[in-house]
Order: sequence, then structure tokens, then C-alpha cells
Amino acid sequence: MHMRRAWPQLRVADWADTRDTLHMWTQIVGKVRLAHAPLINHWWQVTLYVSPRGLTTSAIPYESGAFDIEFDFIGHQLCIRTSDGAVRTVALEPKPVARFYAETMRALDEVGIETRLQAHPNEVEPAIPFAEDDRHCSYDATAAHLFWHQLLQADRVMSVFRSRFTGKVSPVHFFWGAMDLACTRFSGRPAPQHPGGAPNCGDWVMVEGYSRELSSCGFWPGGGEEGAFYAYAYPEPDGFADHPVTPAAAFYSRENGQFLLPYEDVRTAGDPDAALIAFLQTTYEAAAERGRWDRVMLECDPQRLREFQ
Repeated sequence: MHMRRAWPQLRVADWADTRDTLHMWTQIVGKVRLAHAPLINHWWQVTLYVSPRGLTTSAIPYESGAFDIEFDFIGHQLCIRTSDGAVRTVALEPKPVARFYAETMRALDEVGIETRLQAHPNEVEPAIPFAEDDRHCSYDATAAHLFWHQLLQADRVMSVFRSRFTGKVSPVHFFWGAMDLACTRFSGRPAPQHPGGAPNCGDWVMVEGYSRELSSCGFWPGGGEEGAFYAYAYPEPDGFADHPVTPAAAFYSRENGQFLLPYEDVRTAGDPDAALIAFLQTTYEAAAERGRWDRVMLECDPQRLREFQ
């Protein structure tokens, strides 16, 4: 019962306006990280991470020091902190994206972080420039807090799944382009050039992101009444869509080109953690088996050193 209570209920329809506003806010903060962090393969340097209070950039290098930015969904403020002790906050409250953008950039200026960024969103349509966006202006604090709790649970279980792989694997991280929490495993082989096609996003972005053969999984606040877990492979091997996966609620969406598992089916399962792990594992096996990955070389037992601890 405690495990089921840990997975909160949050219907997408009940917070869609807040979700869309928060999406734009995370794009602004993510682009600040993009402006200062050195390039890491597949754009791993631009992501946010689940934190004990919300979503954080982690430390971003700046000159001889560092700074970070955190969405605090407990205190409902954006916190900017520098390694020389400066702190500024921006209230998370109902306000247009244009105002949030202006307040955030001013706060960065006040702590001496000079930042130039591409000041419009990516992977969305239309891409309203941040300084002109008065359309997105909602912030339901309760919904934002519940969404963070959804991410906490997803991050926790996905981190367990990540630990079972010794090959190249991404952190569990939050991509602000599509507003999803993701973890990606790689076979070690190159992939065919991705065709691109994401709205308001250069094809070269996708070419870098999908430059190696992969199996990716994650969670985003869409695809189900309360959001959905997803899993896909690039390139998708023959037979991937027909590979048997669990739990029973999981299905392959030909429209989306990926397996989906509605969040509500995990939340209401007798053992939500086990249900999600089963989905992550069997959809990975669909990619690895159908794609002939070297599983012996790539997988491991995360309990292998337990006796020494």
C-alpha cells in the first residue's frame, strides 16, 4: 500500500496549461545550460536532473567557478546559486513565459552570469519567442509538485534498471525539448544517419542525438490519461514491434513508433516498481534480441559486489 501511495495521481487534462507553461520555463533554463556547458555526446550536457526538491541543472562551469539552477517544487521558486555564494530566486507562480524569461535573465545578470541563448523553444509548434510569449501563463503549484513526484518515482526505478548495464548508457535525465525523463542504452555500433524532422529543431540536432544504435526508455506527461512510459529503438530492428512485452497493459503504438505503458496502469498495479521494471526490461530485450546486441558483454548483475559491502 505504501508503494502504491508513493505514485501520485495527476490527470494530464487537469494540468495541461501548467504543463505547457512549465515546458517553456524548462526550455529557458535548459538553454542557459546549453550556452555554458561543453558538448557531450548526444546532447547529454543540456539536460536537467531530478533532485530532492525538483529539477536541477547540476553544476554548470562558468569562468573559474560554477553555478546551478534548480526548479524548487516544494518552495515554488527558481533558485540560481553561484560558487562565490551569490543567490537569486524567481517565483514560480502564474505568470507569462515572457515575464519568467525576463526575470530569469535579469537574475543571471545580477550574479554575473553573462548569457546569450537562442531565445525561442525547440521541438514545439508554434515556437513563440520567449520574450513575446504571453500565451503560456499558468502555474498550478499543486500540479507541479505532483508532477515532480511522478518524476521522482520514475527516476528511482529507471536508475535501478540503468544499473544492470555495463555498456554505454546515459544518466537518467530530463530532456526539456520534449519534456521527458529518459535513459538510453547503446549497443556500441554506429547508427544510420537520422532523418531529423522535429519541429523547430535543426536536423543536425537529431543526427548527433541518434548517431549510435540505441534502446531508449522514459516517461513524459502525455500518451495516457496520467502520462505514459515509453520505449523505442533506433534504428528499429525487424520484429521489434511484435516482440512480446509486459505488463499486459503495454502496447506498441505504430503512430508513435514506440511501446507505451500508461502511467495509471503502473500507479494502480499491485507492485508498481515491478510493473515498470518489467516494461523497461522486456522492451529493451525487444531491441537487443531483435537487433542482435552482444548482451553478454553489455549486461551485468548490479548485486555482484553485495557480499563485500
